[in-house]
Amino acid sequence: MELEIKKSILERIKAHDSIVIVRHVKPDGDCMGSSIGLREILRASFPDKKVYSFGGSKADYLEFIGTEDEEEDEEICRNSLLIVVDTATFDRIDSNHAGVAQEIIKIDHHIPVDDYGTINYVREDLPATCAIILDLYDTFSDELVLTDAAAKALFTGLVTDTGRFRYNNIDGPFMRLVALALERDINIEEIYSHLYLKDKNILKLQGHVLNHFKATENGVAHFKITKRLCRRHRVSVSDASALVNLLDSIKDHLIWLFFIESEDGTYRVRIRSRYVAINGLAEKYGGGGHKQAAGALVRSKKEMKTLLKDADNLLKEYKQSNPGVF
Repeated sequence: MELEIKKSILERIKAHDSIVIVRHVKPDGDCMGSSIGLREILRASFPDKKVYSFGGSKADYLEFIGTEDEEEDEEICRNSLLIVVDTATFDRIDSNHAGVAQEIIKIDHHIPVDDYGTINYVREDLPATCAIILDLYDTFSDELVLTDAAAKALFTGLVTDTGRFRYNNIDGPFMRLVALALERDINIEEIYSHLYLKDKNILKLQGHVLNHFKATENGVAHFKITKRLCRRHRVSVSDASALVNLLDSIKDHLIWLFFIESEDGTYRVRIRSRYVAINGLAEKYGGGGHKQAAGALVRSKKEMKTLLKDADNLLKEYKQSNPGVF
């Protein structure tokens, strides 16, 4: 079944002269890596085709893997095969024109909740969409070309979406896909420098977070990123919100989250965990994601307190059912 879907995807790619690749809003390493990586593979493999990658919101820290094409054009989208990467639901696609596409291929690794594609290829067994792209290349390596630029983008997505290969779903087959990228001419030290070296203002903000985070009774660590705090430390909201995993190594605190203030007064919520499945909690508050990495939205401080209470109860139940695994 899986091979048949992959064959269908390649068949549809071959059938179109124009292909548009889009991804989700609030871009991260995996969605940018899979979008740019797939674009570079297709451009090298089918030089006679027009292949674009589009997106609205940007992630400046990822520009080292390549930039997306200029502002998307409705007419191009209307007359192209649309491939959506790393995006679980249609409403999270970062495109103004996805709705005009006559044919959509969804390639994703999140829990399937919205089969919006003509073809829906979802691999929950793989920890990153970049791994799905590498697997697609590996299956058809006699027809597809993995360039150095594509490998760089895809490796970056693999690194970021697995927490530098630390999560549970890292296994032998996955690492063999990683090896495909490493066989190309990529500079790992350069990639890690772009991802993890920090400006001194961000380091100072890290200190503030570690000194001022709070925790619930049962160990849900949390911190609020406000616009005022970002101005005071002279860092962007996106850079500040990326610090959520500062709280990932606190003993007995298996759930941690950031509330990030938006311009309209609502708060995006980045939720992370060890062991505990938190995607259901995120879905309750208008979001979703992985079992241990998800996002949500709250519209008031009252709703913020309610979410924290729910997270605290979730963690309490987990600890009661799993004594000693902290």
